[in-house]
Amino acid sequence: MMISHSTLCTNTLLSLIPALRPNIRLKSSERGSYSSVKSYQHRFFGEVRQELSGSHELSSITYAPRAGEQSILIEEETSQVLENPSMKVLPGQPHPLGVSEVENGTNFAIFSQSATAVTLCLLLHERDQEMIELSLDAEVNKTGDIWHICVQDLPRSNVLYVYRVNGPEDWHQGHRFDYGNLLLDPYAKLIEGRRVFGDASDKMSNFFGTYDFDCLPFDWGENYKLPNIHEKDLVIYEMNVRAFTADESSAMDPNIRGSYLGLIEKIPHLVELGVNAVELLPVFEFDEMELQRRPNPRDHMINTWGYSTTNFFAPMSRYASNGGGPINASLEFKEMVKALHSAGIEVILDVVYNHTNEADDENPYTTSFRGIDNKVYYIVDFNNNAKLLNYSGCGNTLNCNHPVVMELILDSLRHWVTEYHVDGFRFDLASVLCRGTDGSPLNSPPLIREIAKDEILSRCKIIAEPWDCGGLYLVGKFPNWDRWAEWNGIYRDDIRRFIKGDNSMKGSFATRIAGSADLYQVNKRKPCHGINFVIAHDGFTLYDLVSYNFKHNDANGEGGNDGCNDNFSWNCGFEGETSDKDIKALRLRQMKNFHVALMVSQGTPMMLMGDEYGHTRYGNNNSYGHDNALNHFQWGQLEDKKNNLFRFFSEMIKFRRSHNVFTRENFIGKNEVTWHEDNWENTESKFLAFTLHEENGGDLYVAFNAHDYFVKAAIPSPPQTRQWFRMVDTNLESPSDLVPEGVPGVKEMYNMAPYSSIILQAKP
Repeated sequence: MMISHSTLCTNTLLSLIPALRPNIRLKSSERGSYSSVKSYQHRFFGEVRQELSGSHELSSITYAPRAGEQSILIEEETSQVLENPSMKVLPGQPHPLGVSEVENGTNFAIFSQSATAVTLCLLLHERDQEMIELSLDAEVNKTGDIWHICVQDLPRSNVLYVYRVNGPEDWHQGHRFDYGNLLLDPYAKLIEGRRVFGDASDKMSNFFGTYDFDCLPFDWGENYKLPNIHEKDLVIYEMNVRAFTADESSAMDPNIRGSYLGLIEKIPHLVELGVNAVELLPVFEFDEMELQRRPNPRDHMINTWGYSTTNFFAPMSRYASNGGGPINASLEFKEMVKALHSAGIEVILDVVYNHTNEADDENPYTTSFRGIDNKVYYIVDFNNNAKLLNYSGCGNTLNCNHPVVMELILDSLRHWVTEYHVDGFRFDLASVLCRGTDGSPLNSPPLIREIAKDEILSRCKIIAEPWDCGGLYLVGKFPNWDRWAEWNGIYRDDIRRFIKGDNSMKGSFATRIAGSADLYQVNKRKPCHGINFVIAHDGFTLYDLVSYNFKHNDANGEGGNDGCNDNFSWNCGFEGETSDKDIKALRLRQMKNFHVALMVSQGTPMMLMGDEYGHTRYGNNNSYGHDNALNHFQWGQLEDKKNNLFRFFSEMIKFRRSHNVFTRENFIGKNEVTWHEDNWENTESKFLAFTLHEENGGDLYVAFNAHDYFVKAAIPSPPQTRQWFRMVDTNLESPSDLVPEGVPGVKEMYNMAPYSSIILQAKP
């Protein structure tokens, strides 16, 4: 059920208080407007700057028509506030950071250790289009390194705010202050910017913090409960909120396509597929038009993946339906989580704490942290003119283990758990979070430990992408406190290489299928701490993995230099699209083989959105900047393939979830598996078979043939009173390729086709 915003929240503005006007009136053409503020970040707007302190007798009002012009200073005697007062201000309090409602008004608090001047800038939305600026007095409005002010009688919603921050100009000391910049509050819970995703007419939009104290508490429902699925039982579906329903083929109202509400409409697909967790590509506020703000080879692209965080607390506002803005985005995100939980599906967020959108020193895009306190928020190289260090590959590296930044990240994570009820997090380039304030690797990173030990986060899945762009590769070695799981990149590579028929891979393939004990059987770690995947958002789709030997990234504007070159892919005999029936049949078989391997492996499986119908990006293995069919889920193709590939994927997921032998809590013991192999050292062998033993006698025989010829597999005797039933044979056409009830009559020898896999089950 969808609930409109009007049923949950009072949108009526409280009466807005007229802004203070000096005796000198500005011509309308000279006044700064909301639209001009949105378009020009480095302009002084010709606005009236108001510098008020609740206890001071004198208020100075400065008119600066244009940057560089001499200002006109007018001083008026007042008693607390000016005649015809616009707003009353008090010193405020340092905590909590961000904006909060307190007894005496609305409190604003922001950290900056090195700032010498901080100004709060307010826009009283929809009424007063002049920006009101309140300069904070370091003697009155500062406690330690936190600047704060309390503004009385502000509306309880529909107020926009940013900061101007000034400080030392010593570049070599790591400072990047510029009083001309409008800066987002790092603790803003809602962000207002452009309303429509990818709106080129508003690509230079500024972003503002906002708040809504009018909104009633969200109704999670009387019978609402968290799914609380054990990690070993998860089947994760990595997906992009917008791309899931943005395409016309979703057959949705255009106003909800690509939105949180759009995802709700398609939950039945997820249920039918059989997954029980979604891992959402970034949903923190990001600027999808950042690549188009200056001429560059990528200025034709729209950042649709979202790995360029602007703020760590606010949900992506342009994922609201019908351009609804930040308040609706927050409410609809909660509706989405509630609906997914109701369907028994957990919500894991892909979070980017390794860098921000603010780029590098050569082409900075300053929106917040850089202008507030660059040397605190980022790792800088003081041996190289305080240049930003770049372990993220995106120009900057967040200083994650600095106490202030660490607390910011922890507060952000707690916010998403308490406010939005998410079930876990996947940390992008998590090795960055293991670096000290000088960039050096830490054996016991404080942030990683605090996340593992935090009481609020204790129920959450925490998953590391255990590498970064600085070479800190920690697969199997990520600091974990027996809590952290890892994306198992070694699993991905070994599975790919065996299935496509590489030599010398059988032993590694068996190790990965068995749960990667060589990586994770340490201390109290379990098989589920390895997140198994063959495909993820970056890299080839499953269809492209079996259709392309090389990446084809020309559309990205980087001359083919972006994206990974080591894909371990095989095109099955032809590069790209083909009408050859044999090649197409082999590709289909290989896609099924990869899915079988993933679903029979010990550990936690993850698949990518669209692989269930064979989505193609035509060989582009780095499609982050394409808001089109390269990334958009093609619902028409899904319907075309509902009776073959999708059916196989769905039934295979359900088969895994119905057999405990695939989801053991502990690593497989000697009595729980029989490897039908006595020639492990044969580098040319590409056949592997094993039997998983169930306590009730319902053993499962699994075999993979990665040779390019038939192999006659000797089938072991089934347990007493049982016979073998064929459950899966990827060489057969649908629906014979997977028969849930099984097909009896399996003989002592099974002639396995080239590049195929089978599963047999012992039944009475």
